[in-house]
Amino acid sequence: MTIAALEALSFGLGRMAAAAADAGHRLCLLTGDRGVYRHELAQLAPDALDIVDLDTRDQDACRAALARLPDLRGLINSTDTWSVPGADLAAELGLPGPDPAAVRVLRDKSRVRNLLHGNGLSRGRAHAVRPGPGAAKEVLETVGLPAVLKDTSGTSSRNVWIARDEARLSAALAEAAERPFMGRLFAEPYVAGPVYSAETLSWAGRTRLLGVLSRQISPEPFVREEASAFPVAHPAAELDGLATWVARVLDVAGHDQGFAHVEYVLTAEGPELVEINRRIGGALVGEALCRSLGVNVYDALVATALGRRPDLLDGPGHTGPATGFVLVYPDRAGTLTGWSGLDTLDAFPGSPEWYPTMSPGDRIAHLNDQRGCTGILLAEAATAELALHRALSAAGSVRPQVTPRVTPEAPAGPVSHP
Repeated sequence: MTIAALEALSFGLGRMAAAAADAGHRLCLLTGDRGVYRHELAQLAPDALDIVDLDTRDQDACRAALARLPDLRGLINSTDTWSVPGADLAAELGLPGPDPAAVRVLRDKSRVRNLLHGNGLSRGRAHAVRPGPGAAKEVLETVGLPAVLKDTSGTSSRNVWIARDEARLSAALAEAAERPFMGRLFAEPYVAGPVYSAETLSWAGRTRLLGVLSRQISPEPFVREEASAFPVAHPAAELDGLATWVARVLDVAGHDQGFAHVEYVLTAEGPELVEINRRIGGALVGEALCRSLGVNVYDALVATALGRRPDLLDGPGHTGPATGFVLVYPDRAGTLTGWSGLDTLDAFPGSPEWYPTMSPGDRIAHLNDQRGCTGILLAEAATAELALHRALSAAGSVRPQVTPRVTPEAPAGPVSHP
């Protein structure tokens, strides 16, 4: 029996294959770029899973590939980019899966914002923006300043601008006019406060808050993720309130099964949604969940794909180590030749581990979002706070080595799948 995955997040493929095997199934990955999974595949036995190489943006090709798989029982769809095609394919093939209409709503950040606003769960509305003459005036009149401009279907913090004054608003609109978008540009009010993510699992009307992930965002004008830690030690009453809030948010947004990664700002008046991703969090969030909860949380991903209630809804609690991880960025564009400092990691506390997202020879063209990340440094401790301190300390010794001139022969670095 087979479970297919239509692409996946950059990390977690090994745990996913193990979860499929534990459920009595063979995992088959459909991918357009094996390089995204180079670290995971290097750790796995050659026969740990099957791989079908094809253009995963070609839905007809994916449909044909899935039809050829022996005894296909489920389709894992754990990315944002392929969430709608995956839901459509599962429905066409009669496999368990979410309602494609609900998935389309979640892929449109402006629709989610306005749904929540209409139900009293968000203070601001989203407004569509068409870059060009009059756009700045329209944003000022409908949203005001400060404002956030972003892509309705964006990923990895791409195409996100924070405009605190009219000059920055005009500059952001000018940049947006030159960028490709996965969806459409819209504007919404900016809210102040630290950013967190609620990691959740839902099934048949019940949502469990698995824990809260801290998120350190870069100084403006960039809006890229720098570091995270899990699980954040909120006071019990505050955590109960967050669990109630996130369950209401997901219910209103129409997410009723599977994992969700719910980003929010904890303002002085309470949580305010940033966005909902119907998946396990990216980077090393899945690994952080597995270590803290002491189980392979990908068992729940497989169970959901098979149409079964996941055991993770009922426990366990956080008995394992907390983790902190830091995304390591270069200071210039060019060609990655390697890293210095990796040979000194054993000297740091917290059992630091290095998870590369690029390889020597990859081209670095983007510095202001997660596409520029060359690797992730993870460390453990008894609390998320201590784990993050350890990860920051160890990551400070790692330096990407970059030649400033991009050679024509250098391949572009793989793009992670959020």
